[in-house]
This record gives sequence, structure tokens and C-alpha cells, in this order.
Amino acid sequence: MRGAIIHGPGDVRVEDREEPQIEKPTDAVLQVSAACVCGSDMWPWRGIDETKDPSPMGHEYVGVVEQIGAEVTNVKVGDFVVGSFMASDNTCEICQDGYQSRCLHGEFACPTGAQSELMRVPLADGTLVATPGQPDDDLIPSLLTASDVLGTGWFAAVAAEAGPGKTVAVVGDGAVGLLGILAAKQLGAERIIAMSRHESRQKLAREFGATDIVEERGDDGVARIKEMTGGYGAHSVIEAVGTQESMLQAIHSTRPGGHVGFVGVAHDVALPGDALFGAEVHLLGGPAPVRRFLPELIDLILKREINPGKVFDLEVPLEEIAEGYKAMDERRAIKALVRM
Repeated sequence: MRGAIIHGPGDVRVEDREEPQIEKPTDAVLQVSAACVCGSDMWPWRGIDETKDPSPMGHEYVGVVEQIGAEVTNVKVGDFVVGSFMASDNTCEICQDGYQSRCLHGEFACPTGAQSELMRVPLADGTLVATPGQPDDDLIPSLLTASDVLGTGWFAAVAAEAGPGKTVAVVGDGAVGLLGILAAKQLGAERIIAMSRHESRQKLAREFGATDIVEERGDDGVARIKEMTGGYGAHSVIEAVGTQESMLQAIHSTRPGGHVGFVGVAHDVALPGDALFGAEVHLLGGPAPVRRFLPELIDLILKREINPGKVFDLEVPLEEIAEGYKAMDERRAIKALVRM
């Protein structure tokens, strides 16, 4: 089969690879229908995360079940499925509490990489959710977002306790931040402030439900949020970047007693104790328990009540996936879709 491998910064290649096989009775092998490039894939592409050995890439996927292990009962060969980037049994006590990303038996769901023609998924019964029949082709991009970026934005909004009567501020205008806006809108937020400097992203933010745009960053951005909220700050703030500046901007933009949902993959973030002590805000975040939300998100998409697939503004074939990485790195694209 063909699949994407990263060899080092700026060096993703599509190569011939061995086809994945069932290794455990709880595994499934999928024929990947579509995958994509994630914002977190940019960290090794830019050399911020070290690539020690050539490694398969990709952790967002939808596809058709091709093989199942002897103990898999919840999905069958031929099912179209959406899965999380974290494999979980969905039965342990932590999973039952809604934190499948911290499953006691969990592991990375894409050991063979999702940016490939085939992939192996561990713990298939707990990780994969089948759709009722083959979805319409135009729904596949939106279903793909559910496997990570939509589920992550949704978790951020839930963690920030976005809801009716709330003002929500969103730090980060990448795909996760934009879908955090969509989630906040669906959860009933009254006012949604998108922090963005890019016209195309501002336009999509408004389509997804943003009522206001703030272009300032850092202390200036915080001051603007305070000014817009009577000096209090937002009730709910989504942090979708993962840097020191973005985290502090999120915390300081939140009113006392408010909530921050942080889902940006953290890089060199160190939270000063005095700032946290003085802020008196709630913090909840980390890797999103996407599996918790999959049934609801799939249903909303199949009913065409939401269209999160709009975040894909570039589509490339697998053989040209490096162009997707380049376009996202250069901010020529929000998110690149890969069709198999």
C-alpha cells in the first residue's frame, strides 16, 4: 500500500509500505476513505517536535472495515466507520466517566498511520462508530472532522462550559478554534468572540456562529475582550493553540469564576502560580475524549444540522500530501483533506 512517512522537518514522503494486518483479536483493519493533515502534524513538520526515525503520519480518518479480529463484535466488515485518534475500550471506569482519551487500556489509535490507503485500529469495538449505511459522498469531509478536530473543538466548548446566556471567546483561528465556535453556537452561547487576524478565517468563523471579531493578540487582545464585556472578561474561553502566549491570553480573558477549555497541544507552556491564584478561573482540557461525542456529532452531521467539513479549504490526493503540509505551514490553507 501507499502511505505518508515523515523523515524530518519539511520532509513528508508517500512511500510503498507493508499492508497492516490483524495483530490482536480486538483489532480492525480499515480501507481509508479520507484522512487529513492536523495542526498538530505541523509540530514535527516544522522541527519543533523531533523526528527520531521515519514515522507514519496521520490520526484523523474515516473508512470502510476490511478485516476484524475474532473478538470484534460492534462493527463488521463493510461498515463505514468514524474513529477517534485515541483507541479505548469504552468500558473501563474512566471511559464510563466520559474520558476515553485516558482509557485505562487505551493506546494511540493509528499505529500504522491514517494518511495511508489502509490502517490498523486497536480496540476496534470501543474506538469505532459505524454509520447507518454508506454516507453520501458530500458528508465524508464533515464525518472526517468528527474523528478529531470537531470532537476536539466540541470538548473545548464543553470544558469551557459554553451555553445559553454565555459570552465565549476563542483564542486560535485554526480548524480546532473554528469548530470550537461551531460547538459553542450549537451549545447555545449568546455571544461568540473569534480572535483572528485572517480575513478568510474570520469569514468562516462568522459562518459557524461568531458574533464578533478581535484582531488584537496578547495583552492588547485581553484588553479588547475586557472592554467588550464591561470589564469582566468572557464567561467561557477556548484555547486552541498551545503556546505560552495563547494560554495566558485565554486565562486573562476569562472573568473570575469563568471557565477555560484548553485543547491546543502544549509546547513550552509554564503557568505562573501567582497568575492562576489571582485569576480564580476554572481550567479543564487536554487530549479530547472524542469517542464521548462521536454518536451525537455523527447524528448532527447525517441530519445536515451542521457542516463542519467547511474547514477543509484544500483537497489533495495522497500522492501530493506534502503540498497539504506546505499549504498549512504557510497559512495558505486552514486544513487539507486527503482523498484515497
